[in-house]
Amino acid sequence: MIFVTGDTHGDIRRFDDPVLKKLKKGDTLIICGDFGFIWEGGEQEQKILDKLGKKKYQILFVDGAHENYDLLDQYPEMEFCGGKVHHICGNLYHLRRGEIYELEGKKILAFGGGESPDREVRMEAGKWWARQIPSIQEMRVAVDNLNKVGRDVDYIITHEPPISVRNTLDSKGNYVSALEAFLEELSKEVKYKKWFFGCMHADRKITGKSYAVFNAVIPTEPTPGRRR
Repeated sequence: MIFVTGDTHGDIRRFDDPVLKKLKKGDTLIICGDFGFIWEGGEQEQKILDKLGKKKYQILFVDGAHENYDLLDQYPEMEFCGGKVHHICGNLYHLRRGEIYELEGKKILAFGGGESPDREVRMEAGKWWARQIPSIQEMRVAVDNLNKVGRDVDYIITHEPPISVRNTLDSKGNYVSALEAFLEELSKEVKYKKWFFGCMHADRKITGKSYAVFNAVIPTEPTPGRRR
């Protein structure tokens, strides 16, 4: 089974969730950005990553607005389920922007990245990276890969939502970033069943196909009769 949750922000306690404790080999957890466990690069941090990589289930994450991209980009790139990933360790992988993966017969578009609302503060602290904002090239990769599958996927996993979805929760006025405009265009041009995002720090079904996720761990599809 495939499960989705929101921003973990380097909080290992999130993996004490009762739902996660019941996941088994062959299951997948996808984190919608702000993973946060790759931040300082120290020995203790590596021990936590090794612990996550040894879980029975595999852990996949898109990047968000608060990641250490200098460290993240140092991990080796490899092919995984039809798309490119950074392999962190064991069963732990970073999903690259614009790649499409096939898991359990489902096509999943991943597109991480975001814009920090507290950019100035983070820049002063030396904890802001321009790489958090997706490039035009990464957007082109997404479009090219979507065209290869007829612009038809099962799930879209992002950190940020399309602007029309965001405005149902928190209107930003007239400002629309290039990323938000791109995601809005995807929402109109791509056929998909469900879209999951994490940046709003809420657990809510926003529209018939859009889901804000944060603390909750939810299955991408109903799980009747699932054996625990």
